[in-house]
Amino acid sequence: MRILLAEDEVTIVVTLRDALEAAGHEVLHAADTGAALASLERDRPEVVLSDIRMPGEGGMAVLRRSVALDPRRPVVMMTGFGTIDQAVEAMQAGAVNYVQKPFRNESMVRLVGTLSRVIDLEDENEALKAELRGHTAFGEFVGNSPEMRKVFQRIRTVAPTDATVLIEGESGTGKECVARALHEASDRAAGPFVAISCAALPETLLEGELFGHEKGAFTDARQDKRGRFELADGGTFFLDDIDDMPLAVQVKLLRVLQERTFERLGSETTRELDIRVVAATKVSLREAVAAGRFREDLFYRINVVPIVLPRLRDRTGDVPLLIAHMIERHGRGRPYSVSKATLAALERHPWPGNVRELENAIQRAIALAGDQRELALEDLVGVDPRWRGATEIPGEVRPLREVLRDVEVEHIRRTLAQCSGHRSQTADALGISRKVLWEKMRDHGIDAPGDEGG
Repeated sequence: MRILLAEDEVTIVVTLRDALEAAGHEVLHAADTGAALASLERDRPEVVLSDIRMPGEGGMAVLRRSVALDPRRPVVMMTGFGTIDQAVEAMQAGAVNYVQKPFRNESMVRLVGTLSRVIDLEDENEALKAELRGHTAFGEFVGNSPEMRKVFQRIRTVAPTDATVLIEGESGTGKECVARALHEASDRAAGPFVAISCAALPETLLEGELFGHEKGAFTDARQDKRGRFELADGGTFFLDDIDDMPLAVQVKLLRVLQERTFERLGSETTRELDIRVVAATKVSLREAVAAGRFREDLFYRINVVPIVLPRLRDRTGDVPLLIAHMIERHGRGRPYSVSKATLAALERHPWPGNVRELENAIQRAIALAGDQRELALEDLVGVDPRWRGATEIPGEVRPLREVLRDVEVEHIRRTLAQCSGHRSQTADALGISRKVLWEKMRDHGIDAPGDEGG
């Protein structure tokens, strides 16, 4: 234990220092207030023993400065001219003890030993809390399932490196949350985090957004424009839905990953990049490679470190934690609750939209709760029998594929109705791209009310 002994009486200094050092402590000595304040800043002692009356501003100045620098550091005040008022002032200012001179060195050694054990216990408690937080939350993630613990551990391991990461998972599992967690836990945290969805833009616009362009590169290029790669320089670049990236753009991305250089559209100037690339896909890229929709060489470039996110229905034990987190996040401080029966139904629910769907359900239930503080099941998962059938134990066993299809169809239809048939708004509400929504409507034969979305 490193101890600062702020004392100007030589006799006390010599005898007490010898006793403390014999007990295994390291003792730093300061004979006046200025030296004590400098030692607090420079040496970072773990315990402070300070005389109240000493040359300079006195021991109270040492106490206040120590508390300001580290409120958890114990400070023991010593005096030969003690009064009750003085002791009260010292304790109110943050001292852990007030010792009257003369004192036995053995008693001071025992006091320091007690403080040392308290410090060790507090450090252990903080370490346990940090470990628990690591098991239940990481950034915007919440979970305590074995699957999520593996994800948290992978993030911690990979974040300090510059390795390219490929995040795999269904829509709504939190792929962008992983990308942000990787950025915030890395040495690039002070730099920019730039994200783009490859599914949101057609090929011509996507290329311009990624690489930027020079004035006059095409008809509407009236001025120079920096692309997303340039904007991410010094930070992390997140490519979401990379499985939707056109093959022509994949070729150019491959060069960026290999050489960390690029050219703006309409420019012959090669620019260097200092970025960490994180990509995400909602489908198997190996299958996309086999089908000829994704370049094999690019797949191996981005699949350096894979992180696979579990579906919510594969970690239903995390549902109560997620619900508590979302109520705290969206409940505006109100004490909303969920009954045990409702919670059991929510754990059985398949959640095809994963965590995003659960969060939307919580927000909807809070909005519809009114003065009630218990969130109702019908507000959380709807009242349609086919929808409820996924959360209740059915009397007739049906193939899981049929149940999930019915749930998905009904959810899309109801969301379309709530959005008056507007497809862009519906896609946003469902957390999927407009292209994916169109494909699902085509596959399931769904017509939008009024077909306002076109």
